[in-house]
Amino acid sequence: MERIHSGFEKTNSYSARQYMKFWLPSLIGVLLFLVPVKFDGKVTIGLGILADSLQGAIAAYIPGFMTFVLVLSALGSLVVKVPAMAAVRKQSVVALLFNVAPFWVSLRIIGALFALATLFKIGPELVWSPVTGQVMLYDLIPVLMVWFLFACLFMPLLLEFGLMDFIGTIVRKVMVPLFTLPGRSSIDALASWMGSGTVGVLLTTQQYESGYYTKREAAVVATNFSIASIAFSLVIARFLNIDSMFVQFYFTVIVTGVIVAVICPRIPPLSRKKETYYEPVGKQIEEVVPEGVSNFKWGVEKAVEKADQVKSYRGVAKKGIVNVLDIWFALIPLVMAIGTIALIIAEFTPVFTYLSYPFVPLLELLRIPEAQAAAPAMIVGFADMFLPAVIGSSIESELTRFVIGVLSLTQLIYMSEIGVLLVKSKIPISIWELFVVFLQRTIISLPIAALMAHLLFF
Repeated sequence: MERIHSGFEKTNSYSARQYMKFWLPSLIGVLLFLVPVKFDGKVTIGLGILADSLQGAIAAYIPGFMTFVLVLSALGSLVVKVPAMAAVRKQSVVALLFNVAPFWVSLRIIGALFALATLFKIGPELVWSPVTGQVMLYDLIPVLMVWFLFACLFMPLLLEFGLMDFIGTIVRKVMVPLFTLPGRSSIDALASWMGSGTVGVLLTTQQYESGYYTKREAAVVATNFSIASIAFSLVIARFLNIDSMFVQFYFTVIVTGVIVAVICPRIPPLSRKKETYYEPVGKQIEEVVPEGVSNFKWGVEKAVEKADQVKSYRGVAKKGIVNVLDIWFALIPLVMAIGTIALIIAEFTPVFTYLSYPFVPLLELLRIPEAQAAAPAMIVGFADMFLPAVIGSSIESELTRFVIGVLSLTQLIYMSEIGVLLVKSKIPISIWELFVVFLQRTIISLPIAALMAHLLFF
């Protein structure tokens, strides 16, 4: 057997050790990220078991610890701006964690102040109330902290040892014509589906910054494939009291999500994104299979080649730790700041109610009962994924609750979590574009979800 590919010489076959370097870490990665298991009465993944176990063990300490991290992030970002710290700013890790633009420094300060206000219940109550700051600091941030901890540490098992290259080559013939995406994007979807949408976005941003997605592909994957996990979908179904129909409910979510993922990449603003790669690294992907070589054989070839590039496991581990710190110091303060502001707007102002008025006649046209009460749920998901379920839980019609539940899981883009991740990332997509895509996904999803609901509740 010979190794044959563009840009490389023909060599002898790979050794058994080199093959094992691909399949063993990749197998562990698959088991941790992609294989569903039942634990404590719910369906999750190996990563979820680790995250939930750690969160359960230290739950009481997480809000205080993360408040300390947020304050340290704000103070560190201010200190490195001092002229006397010029030498420190040149250190790569310090620069990555603290040397950020003034806009991001201001958001870090706001996030730290919101966390302090919530932890100690000081200042305006609308900041630290049970429906705003406390939701972020006590409900969302603990989940993000532990999930990102394990996701960043173990994600190299998916990225560095050839699994993405193998799967990408195998499923390319499906992903390209259907979703206009490279095959490796299927891993992003699976990581979201089995684990967490935030893990999927993290995976997408790292792939883009490594030169494996174009600007358009990264924007499409992040806004269409960061689907809610099965576990969270079950939580939504239970909250809306439709868990007795969970199979039909999740089937509707999948059908709706696939149709939307086919349409949205083909219309602006996503269709207008540039087909260029992240400039500092350039194009690093090659999924085209040479003539006369099977997809499987070429996939294995590319995977082993990728794994063989890993020269130091310690370097991979160090990169994972730096990613954890980057998420904790850079992303979570933004989640606290923007998420709390979004919830304040949703809970204490009529903004989302006004924005929802155009949906009332559309819901009535689709024969959705209690259209007036359901309309705000169509738009409030842009602030936070759980808010549509909160609104929908008080609606009597089971059909309407079903539709609201499907919409909340197929809209995907919510500023308290996914939106902040994307704004913080180097993927070129603005808040306005995110809102437009959110509306597109809502308008496309609604008639599909309504049709499925009418068929199921006939």
